Order: sequence, then C-alpha cells, then structure tokens
Amino acid sequence: MSPASRHCCQVALSRAKHLLGPITGSVLFFASLWTLHHLLVDYRYAEVSAELRALSQRQVINALLLTALSYLTMSFYDVLAIRYIGNPLPWTKVGFASAVSYAFSNTVGISILTSTSVRYRLYTSWGLSTLDIGKVIAFCTLTFWLGLLTTAGSVLLVKGHPLTQELNLPRGQWLGAALITLPLLYLQICARSRRELYWGGQSFALPGFRIAATQIALGALDWILAGSVLFTLMPEQLDTGLLQFLGIYLIAQIVSLISHVPGGLGVFESLILLMMPKALSSASLLGAILAYRLTYYFIPLAIAASALASYEFLRRNRRLAGAIKQVGPWISELVPQIFAVWAILSGAVMLFSGATPSILERMEWLSDLLPLPLLEISHFFGSLVGVSLLLLARGLQRRLDGAWFATVTLLSAGIVFSMLKGADYEEALILMILLAALLPARSQFYRRSSLFEERFSSGWVLSIVVLLACSTWLGLFSYKHVDYAHELWWQFSFGAAGDAPRFMRAQVGVLVLSLSFAISRLLRPLPFEPSPPQVEDLAKASNIVATRPETYPNLALLGDKNLLFSSNDDGFLMYGVEGRSWVAMGDPVGPLAVQRELAWRFREISELYDGWTVFYQVRPENLSLYVDLGLSLLKIGEEARVDLLEFNLEGKSKKNLRNVQHKLERDGYRFEIIPEAAVPQWLPDMKVVSDAWLADRGSREKRFSLGFFDDAYLLRNPVAVIFKGSQVVAFANLWLSAGLREASVDLMRYVPGLDNGIMDFLFVNLMAWAKREGFCGFNLGMAPLSGLPDHALASTWNRFGSAVFGRGERFYNFRGVRQYKEKFAPQWEARYLAVPRAHQLPRILLNLATLIAGSVRGIVRK
Repeated sequence: MSPASRHCCQVALSRAKHLLGPITGSVLFFASLWTLHHLLVDYRYAEVSAELRALSQRQVINALLLTALSYLTMSFYDVLAIRYIGNPLPWTKVGFASAVSYAFSNTVGISILTSTSVRYRLYTSWGLSTLDIGKVIAFCTLTFWLGLLTTAGSVLLVKGHPLTQELNLPRGQWLGAALITLPLLYLQICARSRRELYWGGQSFALPGFRIAATQIALGALDWILAGSVLFTLMPEQLDTGLLQFLGIYLIAQIVSLISHVPGGLGVFESLILLMMPKALSSASLLGAILAYRLTYYFIPLAIAASALASYEFLRRNRRLAGAIKQVGPWISELVPQIFAVWAILSGAVMLFSGATPSILERMEWLSDLLPLPLLEISHFFGSLVGVSLLLLARGLQRRLDGAWFATVTLLSAGIVFSMLKGADYEEALILMILLAALLPARSQFYRRSSLFEERFSSGWVLSIVVLLACSTWLGLFSYKHVDYAHELWWQFSFGAAGDAPRFMRAQVGVLVLSLSFAISRLLRPLPFEPSPPQVEDLAKASNIVATRPETYPNLALLGDKNLLFSSNDDGFLMYGVEGRSWVAMGDPVGPLAVQRELAWRFREISELYDGWTVFYQVRPENLSLYVDLGLSLLKIGEEARVDLLEFNLEGKSKKNLRNVQHKLERDGYRFEIIPEAAVPQWLPDMKVVSDAWLADRGSREKRFSLGFFDDAYLLRNPVAVIFKGSQVVAFANLWLSAGLREASVDLMRYVPGLDNGIMDFLFVNLMAWAKREGFCGFNLGMAPLSGLPDHALASTWNRFGSAVFGRGERFYNFRGVRQYKEKFAPQWEARYLAVPRAHQLPRILLNLATLIAGSVRGIVRK
C-alpha cells in the first residue's frame, strides 16, 4: 500500500472512530424517545405541566440548597487535584474553575463544550503548564468515576434484594461487588510505597492513600447530593427509600454518560420512568425530572451567564475597573464558551415554547390587543429564531463577528416575537440576559469568517439533531389528543384550537431551515488542498515580507513550505505537514487581524484532514491567540536580539571580540557585503564553501525552520562574505526587515580549518555594518531549551528541557549555543510551541524533527 493510500485509510478509520460515539448516542436517544412515547401514551402535556406546578415551596427550597451543596462539593475535586500536583493556587480561583466547568458539562454534556476546555482556559491564564492541567483533569475525572462506582456499588450491596426486584436484575449484589472492587483496588495501589502507573510508555505518580480516600469520599458525597436533589422533588406518594432511589438514579446516570447524548437528554428520563415503581404516574415522575433539570442544570448556568453580563457592564465603570482587573483575563477566555451554551439553551427554549400550548389567560388578554395575523407570524418566526440560535452557537464559540451581529439581531427579534406570540415574558427574559451580555462584548468576536465555512463536529451535529427531535416529540406529545386533518394547516385562532396548527406550521419552517442549512454545507466547495508554492505565490509572499518589521518571514521564500494567504493577500502563514501534524513555522505574518484570520483558518483546514494544529517558535505577544484556538503552550527556548543602538566593542567583556577582530584583519581576512545584483557571480564560490562545510560535519541540509543552499533563495537577498585575499572562505545570506527594524542571517557556512574566531569576525562586522545602515537590532536566532525553569514545582516538560539543556551535549550543544550568543550581550525573549494536547507531544516532536531533517532517516543522521 502506498503512503498516500495508507494515510487515507488512517484518516477514514480515525473519522469512523470519532463517529462511533455520536452514532451510538443517536440510536440510544431515539430509542429513549420511543420509550417515553409508550410510557406516556395515557398522559397529556397538561397533566405533566400540572405536576410540575404542584411542587411545594419546601421541595423547591430543599432542592436548591442541595444543588448548592453539590456544586460546593464538586469544587473540592479541583482543590484536591491542585494539592496533588503541588501548585499553591488559591481556593477562590480553583473553586470558580470547578464550578463553572461543571455548570457547562452538566448542562450540555461532553459533546459540545466539556469541562476539560474550560479548565484548560482558566488554568492556563493562571500559569499552570499543559502537563499540570492534564493531571488536574485526569484527577477530577477519576474522582468523578470513583465516586459514581463507589456509591452505586455500595447501594447495590446494601439494598441488593429490593433493588434487584425493581431493576429486574437477578444478581444485584454481585453487580454491586463488581462496581466497588475498582475503587478498593485503586486504594490498595495508592497505599503501596511505590505508587506509579505505567501507560503508553509513560509513568504517572499516583496520590497517597489519604488523598485517594478523600477522592472517593468527595465523589461519593457529590453523587449522593445530586441524587438527593431529584429525590426531594419526587412525588409524596413515593415509598422508596433514599438508598434504593439512589440505585435507580445512579444506573440511569451511568447509562446517560455512556450514551454520548448531550446532557443525557431523553435517555435519563426514560430510564427513570422505566425503573421507578409502577404505582407512580409517569406524568408526576416526568414533572419531577423536569424540575430537577431546571434546578440542577439550568439555574447554575443562568447564574454564570448573569455574572458574565454583570462583568461586561461593570468593567466599563472606571471606579470598578481596578476591582475586577484580576478576573478580566480569564473571564475573557470564557466569553465565547458561555455565550455559545446560552445561545443553545435560548434556541431550545424558543423551540420548546413553539411546540407547547399557550397559556389561555395570556392569549385572551392578547386577543384584545393584537390582530390574529401578527400573533401567527410571531409564533412562526419565533421558532425560526430558535433553530437559528442553535446554528449560530457554533459561530459564537469560534468568535465570528458575523455570528455576533446575527445573534444580536435575532435575539432582539426573538424578544419581540416571544411577547407577541403569547406574552411569554419568561423566555423573553432568557433572551434578554444573553443580549445584555453580548452587546458590550463585541470586541471578543473578532474573526471575519462565514458561518458556512465553519466545521461542525459530529458532537455539534448530534446536539442540534437532539434538540430538534425533542421539540418535534414535545409538540407531538402536547397535541396527540388532536386528530390530524388537512384542514388543521389552515386553522387560525386565538384559542386552544389554534395551538396545534401553529406548531405544525412552525415545525415545518424549522425543518426546512435546518435542511437548507445542511444542504448548503454538503454542497460547499471541496476543502483546501495543500500544495507547494508556485512562482507567483513566492512573489506574493516576497512582497509581504518586504513590508514586515521582523525577519523570520523570509523563511517562506525557501519554497519548501506550503503558504496560506489571507483573504486580502496582505498576510500569509507558512506550514508543513508530516504525519498528522500540521506545523506552522512561526506566527502568521501580517497585521493582528490578519494573524487571527490565518490562525483560525489554519486550524479549520487541519481539522478537515483530521490533523493536529501546531505552531512552532511563536512569540509571547500572540499567546492569547493560541489559547483562543484551544492549544497548549510549551516554552521551547529563547531568542537572542542585540540592541544595535547600544552595541560596541568597548569594555572588558568585549576584549576577546576585539582581539579576534584585530588578529584576523592582520592575517588578511576581509569582510564585504555583496548586493543582490552581484550575488550570481559569487554563487559558484559559495557553493564550494557550502559543500566543504557539509562534508566536514558529515551533515546534510536541514529544512523548514532553517535555510539550505538554493540558488533562487540566495539570489533574493544581499550576502555577507569573508574573503582571504581573493578567495571566499565564509558567507552568510542576510535578512533585512522593513523600516530598518531588524537584521539577521540564515545560512552560515565557512571553509573548515580556518583560524579560530571566523564566526565572531563575521558577526562583529555584520553588526557594525547594520548599525551604520541604521538598523535597530540584530537577531541572533534561538537558543533551544534555554531559559526553562529547573525547579521542583516546575512542570515535567520544563524540568526535562532544563535537564537536556544542561546535560545533552551528546546530542546537541544546547548550552554552548547559549554561551556563544551571550558574548554579544543580547536581550532574550521566550519562544513557544503551541500543540493541541499534551499526550500528543511525543509524536508531534517526532513529526517536527522529521520536517526539519527532511526525512525520518535524516533525524538519526547528522
């Protein structure tokens, strides 16, 4: 099989694996809807609604208190995890991160926005490394499942026989023993003196017995509190005890989590109805479950969204700016995530409202104020606003400016439609909260891109399908007592007789709009195909490079990297593809807005090919952009830049440089700048020098991040040459930035066996020449792995890099490179590697090394 065919097969298998979860979730979800339909065949919507309104004030207050305790308990997941990794973050920050992340994951599930991404954004802004964040997430996930298995297993052991009868399980206590075995085994492993777990060739330190026991206790307490919320809301006729009820609740939660359905919607409800005692009416049970979802899921998220809206308003008040200065950075990271989730919920509310009967008292009041056609139009377009908000939520998460404008417009219209179609002030208030938070947050949505160009993941598609199916089922359940007739489509009335026709017309509009959007996505042009740059591409890139104040964009002119140009051709991004790694060399080139556009487009293109988005040697000023892209940041070294305004050879520290300069001049060495027009006549001499340099080192040309000897490339810039007599003995091609901001060199070669200090002689003369020409700085390039902290609390990556820097001379003279550049007294600036996930780092580094070496063989050879 050819490499191309093998890659296509790998992509196909990877995509099939990614689709397995959503397909399984879809099957379980529609099976759950079918089950709910049969369980509720004897009940009507009005009965469920009446049961929901019949909840006592005591039940509601108790449920709210238990919800607050549950979220407080969940916050200690992260507190314990932070203690485990040895990082002294304050409890207020850690508790906030945990509460917000669980508000997201509990409400919409893992298919849209997981607690992982929220934690990553918050903890990154607070200085945690990618590896530490990965440990925190793994620790919290483990705590979550340990608590679930412990609680479910204990309940089945204690209440094995009664619960067995309800669940129709012949060996309930055996199942309980199997579930609780895993937490007990975990405790035993953590109690050993050597607590290391090996997975995928990596070792992971396990917590001590005390922390492990606390994990299990916290997780179990959280699940007991969560189950108690629903137990409190259950009908008073329920004669099942808390322990037995917890068994039913936990099994329903386990299946919901495995199903991949967002929030377990439908799956959780159908399982509870199936497993509860038959003496209770399904209507009363469903009413309690709806109240549970409102209390445990919806209200915490509403609080988060309201807090965000308050923040966006308060930060404009100068007197309060200082008070909220500390929370600004990480709130900004969450803005698109919160808005995306709230837009989904707002759209779902609009759809569900359009699928359920109106309140008769309000309709009678509206009949005296509004003409009937206005009400009918408002109902129809209100449902279209709902489905549009579902589709726009993806754009909000991706920070699209068009999605912001469209959402603001639709929310304004939706508020009006909600009031006109039935005086539904409750849903209008939900839309107003989102609108109030969106309006002052315009700056957070900076990407100029089309929603039709955005990639909807399988999880997003499943979530939209689930909500559309739920609204359709809800409408059919609400009006199942109405006999279908063709005349229904044309019935218009303020009374109850007009509700079912309005639902039918609106649902057709919703499905037509959704289908049109899906077809437009299917018929869009084929995705971008990467290809080597053509002559015209290099000419276009050269024109852009000539306007830039930095020199690294000259690497694009090598022609060995693919080029992605901005929509206005005023910027570009250079990248290479190796394996699944799509590696951008440096930051995107261009103004800030262009850099953002290119970075997002690059990630979207790489995702279309199931690739990993990587940015290599990026600068500190752009780190927030890569955080927005959801990437992890690793420091990989520091770049040296000499301030030419201060550069001279005076002083004791420059004595060696002065001696080298004078000695080589006495020995007949001469420095000269060859202009571009004169470079062709010296290329043969330079080729001889280059070949001798490579042969002496037993090396081969590098690529990607380094220049190589290529006639067309060398003809683009002046060349610095060292002569001895009339013979070329050393050379370096020059990179010169616009505005005399920076000068640098790329390809440096010299004849072996020359006098010591030839490179010092070259650099000293180059800097002196650049200073005379008026350049502000001289870029000496990067010192790999330098500047990484070697501290007991530093991340594993930093400690590993620091160790290699100090003791890796066998492979590369890391320390020597740093020491050599230090003699020119440069200023050092960090450079970073942006990667998707920490566990992919080994393969990404191998792919990056392959790109630079030119092949896998080139890695092991010099």
